[in-house]
Amino acid sequence: MNTTLSNSIRFVVFIFLQVIIFNNINLFGYVNPYPYLLFILLFPVNGNKYALLISSFFLGLIIDMFSNSGGIHAMASIILAFVRPNLFRFAFGISYQYQTVRIADKISSERISFVLLSVFIHHFVLFAFEYFRLSLFFTIVTRTLSSTLLSFIFCLLIIYFIKPSKR
Repeated sequence: MNTTLSNSIRFVVFIFLQVIIFNNINLFGYVNPYPYLLFILLFPVNGNKYALLISSFFLGLIIDMFSNSGGIHAMASIILAFVRPNLFRFAFGISYQYQTVRIADKISSERISFVLLSVFIHHFVLFAFEYFRLSLFFTIVTRTLSSTLLSFIFCLLIIYFIKPSKR
């Protein structure tokens, strides 16, 4: 399938899942999963970086429109898309330099560290700008860690279900 077409389908599917299913999950009053960021993580490594930044902005903006959150998802998505190459370099090392990294291949320690660190950065930016007060630092950290854990679990489950089987 064409890369542009598969990315467009993935874009729509992740927005649909986030808006219909995951925005309605609210554990203990403050834990929310945000697996829509998998669109940014699963974007091809050798893909157009400007297309990633622009599509990340629109992904976050659409989530903001449905969540009535005033642009924090767009900002967190853009920041994640911007630091993504550095996260790849940190987690995968030389494999990233040769453009041979695929997140959906198999679950390994490199992939787990990449996804976990990406989800943490996205959520920290999201909640830091949602509260935007230094006096609420522990609330920001608590929401970041708890939502990161839940989002990470959902992200691994989604990656496991969409990875191609090698039978």
